[in-house]
Order: sequence, then structure tokens, then C-alpha cells
Amino acid sequence: MDFEVMNTQIAPDGHLEVLSKAEVARLWDTSHGGLYQLFRSCALAVLNCGSGLDDGKELLERYKSFDISIVQRERGIKLDVKAAPASAFVDGVMIKGIQEHLFAVLRDILFIDGEILRNAHIDLETTEGVTDAVFHILRNANLLQPQISPNLVVCWGGHSISGHEYDYTKLVGYHLGLRAMDICTGCGPGAMKGPMKGATIGHAKQRIENGRYLGVSEPGIIAAEAPNPIVNDLVILPDIEKRLEAFVRMAHAIVVFPGGAGTAEEILYLLGILLHPDNAGLPFPVIFTGPASAAEYFQQIDQFIGATLGAEAQSKYQIIIDDPVAVAREVQAGIKTVRSYRKQHGDAYYYNWLLKIDREFQHPFAPTHENMRGLALHKNQPAHLLAANLRRAFSGVVAGNVKDQGIRAIEQFGHFEICGDPDIMHAMDVLLDSFVQQTRMKLPGKAYIPCYKVIK
Repeated sequence: MDFEVMNTQIAPDGHLEVLSKAEVARLWDTSHGGLYQLFRSCALAVLNCGSGLDDGKELLERYKSFDISIVQRERGIKLDVKAAPASAFVDGVMIKGIQEHLFAVLRDILFIDGEILRNAHIDLETTEGVTDAVFHILRNANLLQPQISPNLVVCWGGHSISGHEYDYTKLVGYHLGLRAMDICTGCGPGAMKGPMKGATIGHAKQRIENGRYLGVSEPGIIAAEAPNPIVNDLVILPDIEKRLEAFVRMAHAIVVFPGGAGTAEEILYLLGILLHPDNAGLPFPVIFTGPASAAEYFQQIDQFIGATLGAEAQSKYQIIIDDPVAVAREVQAGIKTVRSYRKQHGDAYYYNWLLKIDREFQHPFAPTHENMRGLALHKNQPAHLLAANLRRAFSGVVAGNVKDQGIRAIEQFGHFEICGDPDIMHAMDVLLDSFVQQTRMKLPGKAYIPCYKVIK
């Protein structure tokens, strides 16, 4: 099947007008080596916004002729875009938000390569080094605003949700917007887009003209969760672990909507951090919410957490069903507590330095077949470390479902095998099967073929 494509040249608006020869060389050389392939795949994902496609491998194969290059001019640079998805254009002109996202991708890829990975002063093998790296990436992207009182709500949830659930996420976003809350999400469709759409209406009614809709992504997931153009500040982190740290360091509260394996990964990451003894007294509002039809979903999530991590983990969040106003009010009250705590302890409002994040939550996990089989999924360890390993298991399922590299690994070697204590394996099998039955693994339209096998 042929897909409609378009060509264009675009110039940056207000930033990145000038690149050094060395920066261009790192992105573009005669063999298309260097950073080119990374830039090309992320750029294509941004341009594919709204297509209804959540398969990184299929996206790259669908637009094999897509190309993007830098044109050096005396007045600055332009991007020469060829064979881009036509959905990124209106009447032949690229949508402004998508254009901004392309240059955000360029900015972050260059910054991470030049100022993080090649920086001898940042040691990514230490917890402090990783936290510093995340801080510098966010600051360079202008996401850290020191003059703003705490008001940033991170919203997590699935890209494959029902229309009813999507409408509910918009309602929650609307009531958060009415209370002058800004929104940060994984920036894709579904539960990542809905809260932003709702908040724009709430902000408009309150005449808030500088509302922030922050999108946080990483190269592996961006093709499956292309940034929606409502996002007015996009940042690309190097990997999923740094993306998750960016979320929790910036957040003043977290709202979780229904989702699939990716949402379970986010929940386990957050609970693992909050279960660390050093974080015992640190306020961190967490609310699970959805419409009445999602009550069973959150009951299943709650049961899984109780069966694997125990009652203490269950105490770290509250579940509010079918009440967007109550969610917004609880968030508002929780953020007041966060503000008071940060002020009392001298911590920044814009970056949660006091939050202890164990190295187990920072070290990048490569979801290979060997690594997935080797996960320590047993209760003979502290709860926060079990949470870290459960997070890795769900991360592997996400990779096998939608990430280019993961999909190819499954095609070559077969299912990921997940094994561990029988009780944990039973709970995981029940939860994953519920995601499959509720079509939460991938967008509707294709029969889902599991990429994993739970060994019981």
C-alpha cells in the first residue's frame, strides 16, 4: 500500500538557528552514520502524529523513502524533509506544533550526545550522575521553571483506551486546568492526549495564556506514542529509565488513568521509589482514576500490587472512580502539602532533588531474551527491589509489543519468557491476560499476538 507523502523545507522559530560544523557532522556524514539514524527515526515518529499506528517497526518500513537533512545557510539552518507523512501537513504546510517538535528532537539529540554522553564531568554510572544528567537535559529543553509555584501534574495512562475512558481523561484535565494546574504526559495519544485537551479548555476559561503541556519521551517509544501537537514543550530523554526519572523529579502529583503494560511499568517504577526507606516521609500525591467502567481495571491493578509488593505499596496511592472534581481537589490539596514540604526542607519547586532513586531504577535495562529470563522475580528481597524487577518485566513486554528493536527480537527468537515465584507469576499472568482481553496492549485494528510467555 502506498501512503501519501509530502516534501518541504522548514526553518527553526526562535531557537537552533545556528549549528556548528561539528554538530552537523555528528548528525550527518557521507555514510549516514553518526546520529543520523537516531534523528531520522525520531523525526519520522514526530511526523506520524495522529496516524493510529503504534508499531515502530511498521512505521520505519512504511516510510522507507523518508529522509531529513540539514541545509546550512549563512542566515542559519533549515531542515529539508522528503517523503514525510502527509498527515503532518494542512494545505501543504506543516502543522506548527509538529514543526516545533522536529526541532526539539534535533536539539535534544545534539545536546545529549555532546553535553551528556561526551561530558567527562557527568558519570552515568553513579546515581548522582544520572540525576544530574536528567536535570541538565530538562533545563536545556526549558522545562524547569524556577519562578512557578508547584502546579505540575504528571498524567500516566495507556495509548490504547476506549472512547469513554478518553473522554474521562479530558474531564479530569479540564478540572485540573480550572485550578491552574499544568499537565505533563508521555505526550502520545489516548490518556496522554486527553488531559492536555481538557486542560486547554480549563485554562482558556480562566484566561491562563501560558499553560504548559509538557511531553516527555525517549527514542524507543516515540514511534508508538508520537507526540500530539498540543504539547508546547517536548523533551527526548536517552532511554526509558531517564524518562521515568524526569517524570518523578518534575512532578508535584501523579494521576494514573487506565492503561496496559507501559502504565504498569510506570506504576511499579513509582511505587518502588516511594517504598525506599529514605522516601518514607516525603509527600507525593498519587491518584489512580477512571470512569465507572474502569473500576474493575483498577481493582485488578490494586490486587496485583497487594499480591506482589504488599499493603505498604497499596498505601502509597488512592483510587478515585468516576469523579473528576474529586481528583482535581485531591491533587490540589496534595500539591499544597508538597509545596510546604519543599519550602520547609529547602528543596527546589521545579526539580525534586530530595527524592531518593536507587541505582536499580536508573541502570538501563536491555529487554533481551536472556535478560528477561534472568529477572529476579521473587519475594526474598526488599519490596522496592522487587518492584524494580517487576518494572523491568513489564518494560520488556512494552518493547516486544511496540518498539522496533523488541519486535524484531521476538520475530527472530520467539516469546520473551518470564519466570519467578509461582504466586508472582500467577498474579502477573492474570494481569497481563486482562490487558489482552481489554485490548490495552496495542491500538485496536489488529489481533494481538503476545510477545511473552509467563512460566508458571
